[in-house]
Amino acid sequence: MRRDVLEMRDFYASPLGAAARTMISRKVNEVWGEAAGLDVLVLGYGTPFVDALSTRARRVVAAMPAEQGVEAWPVGQPNRACLADETDLPFSAALFDRVLAIHALEESDNPLRVLCEAGRVLAPSGRLVVAVAARHGLWANSENTPFGHGRPYSRRQLEALIREADLEPTGWTRALYAPPIASVARFAEAFEQAGAWLWRPFAGVTLIEAVKQVYATTPRATRVKARVFAPGVFNPVPAGRTPTDQRRSAKVLERR
Repeated sequence: MRRDVLEMRDFYASPLGAAARTMISRKVNEVWGEAAGLDVLVLGYGTPFVDALSTRARRVVAAMPAEQGVEAWPVGQPNRACLADETDLPFSAALFDRVLAIHALEESDNPLRVLCEAGRVLAPSGRLVVAVAARHGLWANSENTPFGHGRPYSRRQLEALIREADLEPTGWTRALYAPPIASVARFAEAFEQAGAWLWRPFAGVTLIEAVKQVYATTPRATRVKARVFAPGVFNPVPAGRTPTDQRRSAKVLERR
């Protein structure tokens, strides 16, 4: 069962959630840059991580799972969030240049189908970032955060799932080295810097970027039987004689 959208909102409004938002948003921005002029889809609950992108991208849309619920976003502006079936998104194929999936796989009943849908709405050569709770991290064992619910993934497990969805992983990184304790949230930046050097395997979140590849195919020649009209063969007419002369000669030969 998914966490309610109100629980998600309350967590990211807390000091610990704000620290998590800062660390993960930084990784997304490092991969995508400003995403200027691009169409972006946020799948799951990822609106806290795309506030910076929403001012530069051409369009940012948030699709939140029906079991989780939806909230109006962005606040004070025309709504761009919708309630959707995560396995059957209400968007046409190849619509988005970028897709961010966070809090989308861990509690899903069919994570492979979620990734396949993300690939369907992704444009050719588009880029997907998937963020999940790391199996060996402290955050996966903390039930007071959204990352402590559902199924966490190791990097290899997530890469295998992405490939099964016909997407190609191109890079990965980690985030959230600070322990999921509210009292140390203000030191999250220091933990992030030290953890990247000292205890990399114990990060709380794994992020993998994948690309939708479209391969060109060369048509193979095949033989096909075709019906051709053949009108028959005409005997040549001797020079100086017309077809009428030929018919008269044939009658004379028959009388003989």
